[in-house]
Amino acid sequence: MTSTRSVVVTGIGVVSAAGCGTDPFARALAKSEVIRTAVDRSDGYHRAGSSQTAVLSKDIPLSEWISPLKARRMSQPSKQAVAAANMAVAQAEMDSEDLVRAATVVATAYGAADVTEKILRQAMLEGPEAVSPALFTESVANAPAAQVAMALQAKGPNLTIVQRQAGPLTALAQGMSIVLSGKAPVALVGAVDEVNPLLHSILDRFGALARPDINGIESARPFDLNRSGFLAGDGAAVIILETEDAAKNRGVRPRVRVRLTGGAFDPTAPRTGWSRDPRLLSNAIARGLSSRSVSVTDIDRVLTGGCGVGPGDRIEALVLRSLFGEKPLPPILAPKGVTGESGGGFLAAAVLAAAGFPVGPTPGFSTEDPELQVIPHDGSALPDPKALLATSFAAGGASAWAILEPV
Repeated sequence: MTSTRSVVVTGIGVVSAAGCGTDPFARALAKSEVIRTAVDRSDGYHRAGSSQTAVLSKDIPLSEWISPLKARRMSQPSKQAVAAANMAVAQAEMDSEDLVRAATVVATAYGAADVTEKILRQAMLEGPEAVSPALFTESVANAPAAQVAMALQAKGPNLTIVQRQAGPLTALAQGMSIVLSGKAPVALVGAVDEVNPLLHSILDRFGALARPDINGIESARPFDLNRSGFLAGDGAAVIILETEDAAKNRGVRPRVRVRLTGGAFDPTAPRTGWSRDPRLLSNAIARGLSSRSVSVTDIDRVLTGGCGVGPGDRIEALVLRSLFGEKPLPPILAPKGVTGESGGGFLAAAVLAAAGFPVGPTPGFSTEDPELQVIPHDGSALPDPKALLATSFAAGGASAWAILEPV
């Protein structure tokens, strides 16, 4: 779509295990560098033989992007979201006047895990009266979105999306809708999460985390026959959305165009499991593509939410095969093998891949699953992108997708 009413991304900020900014994040994606950190097990939450590593960003310094004075009362997700938002605003060359009516839409799967644990400890060990009101304000899921809006004085609509794996692309859809409807001229769209030892141990007890391979390395192995779970990951990403016309008037070159967003829900999916009907979801995507005159032959790469979870990767693979039918699948990118599950990595990877940044081979992939018949991209050089389909399917039945294209 080339209409002046199209929505574009003019700025992106990232806090990841690789560091602050798009450059270190892009290098990690291109090199397939999985920056694992040993999770603190000193509190005794983990069982013997449990997963031990995650892709964590908690030690990344943020002082360049948020002052220590302002950050001292914020949770880790709020600090990282504000830092990422400041990076995105700087890249988009926006000033305070541009942001007065801006909307804020932030996705999170877990919220502020560490603050929530502290509140529960106080309530259980000292009684409800001992719970700190200051902690409570950061324990709610919408704290990062609120902190971003306050830091930037953005007075437009403020939304928090909690849709598990589908959250980042659902937030993108909401931000796009707000800008196109005129409810706000700009939308700050982000995703943020925190993984602390307690949350990591809970995910492990549910059997969600990757198990060590024969070399003792925990890898997500998206779409691999021997996938055993995801690598937990955290961090933040925020992008700036505005109309292409507005960006042109400001003299700013967009990074990518958001041509289409969509979502669907499978009511038959169990609350903690994935959809079992790939045709239902592929038909929903096909209708969305058709509504904007997009053919599957226009799509020259797919960035998937595949993360190494058996049934999750299965539904994603089968949906894509149903969508493309007899046509060969375009290159399949699986960035969660590098970024881990949750945080802002997936949203940032989608924007960068659509802009033509390289994505390396999927860490840990070695054996094709004959049922899925999906082999992730091997990291070889690809031609300049034309249209990228980003897909995410969540436990509980939610799904979201988007078509992103270079400008």
